Amino acid sequence: MTQTTERETIPVMSIATQIKLFHERRIALPIPADARVLDVGSGDKPSWRADVLLDLYPGEEYASQRSGSHGAKVSRPLFDADASNMPFRDGAFDYTICSNLLEHVPDPAAVLEELMRVSRAGYIEVPEAASAKIVDFPSHVWWCRMEGGTLVFEPKTKRFFDDEVGEYLARTGLEVPVRKVLDSRFEDRVVMLHWQDKVKYEVKGEVPADFMARALTEPGHSKDLATRVILAATDVLTWRTRRGLARRGIRFNDVVKTEFQRSDNPVLEPQIYRL
Repeated sequence: MTQTTERETIPVMSIATQIKLFHERRIALPIPADARVLDVGSGDKPSWRADVLLDLYPGEEYASQRSGSHGAKVSRPLFDADASNMPFRDGAFDYTICSNLLEHVPDPAAVLEELMRVSRAGYIEVPEAASAKIVDFPSHVWWCRMEGGTLVFEPKTKRFFDDEVGEYLARTGLEVPVRKVLDSRFEDRVVMLHWQDKVKYEVKGEVPADFMARALTEPGHSKDLATRVILAATDVLTWRTRRGLARRGIRFNDVVKTEFQRSDNPVLEPQIYRL
């Protein structure tokens, strides 16, 4: 499928292809029916399969970091907490989903250690460095890549990998068309890592503090029509399973650390929890 103008022909991934890829990335996950699942950095598009959500920035003031929506989606119990210091007990979850978060955080090593502490397996998705170095989002602070079986993080120090190329794309209006070309091969745009027991990783340095602070004010990913269609299709495809999951009921003390446990031990509700 192509989108044609007088100046250019831009390949665009069809909605059917996007749904197929989304199914592979987000729906066909190797998760048993009885598994307890956590979505870390859930934002406004939490995984349909998650029982519990975690997000440090659920408020409207960080809407641009997500998709310009008013706030994080609280469709399930959402813990307002730092992914590098989660309030959950060891092994509280069978599976964690951490998609498009690690490229935003100041300390990906700490987040990865927490993922391995609170769960036994999971799925990680980050932008692939080679693709991101052509066109990246200003809210990202790490170049991410797989080297052998190791997930590697290299700190960004500026918005563009190459200032001259970046300024050229912005000046000519070619940034959006080039992004569409890259997104037409989205499976090559990201690293998709399914892990069991342990994630091998390496962090090469630190992100400059001023760059990190600036990134938090930059816009994130836009939610276009295709994304809305995909999310709607996901709701249709998963409604029966989601209905069954909602009936299970998870107790507060089943997931939180000992110091946060409550004597009444309530069933978790779809609301924000701050500990």
